[in-house]
Amino acid sequence: MPYVDGFVLAVPKDRIDEYKAMARTGGDVWMSHGALSYVECIGDDVPYGELTSFPRAVQAKDDEVVIFSWITYKSRQDRDEIMKKVMEDPRLSMDMASMPFDGKRMIFGGFESFLEL
Repeated sequence: MPYVDGFVLAVPKDRIDEYKAMARTGGDVWMSHGALSYVECIGDDVPYGELTSFPRAVQAKDDEVVIFSWITYKSRQDRDEIMKKVMEDPRLSMDMASMPFDGKRMIFGGFESFLEL
């Protein structure tokens, strides 16, 4: 079963096209280094909850949309090796100041799969 990196972040609505271009490049880079899949989703039905919700988790503002994405790998070891290559790839700028979103509000983490139907 795959190892998964998951991400949730908020992108200003007026920067969605910029984010999509960055995501396309990111997907090409991850896949070229061995990721099994790379998925990006724009929030369509993500209400602001009273206690918890995707928008609350990333402190989304009224002019922002929530992005939910994930990348899959064969294993945690493969993920670690691929991530090292991705971070060194000149096609990506890892300068958080140039990103079309506030990286400080991004949630991310690695997950070991235990069930897939």
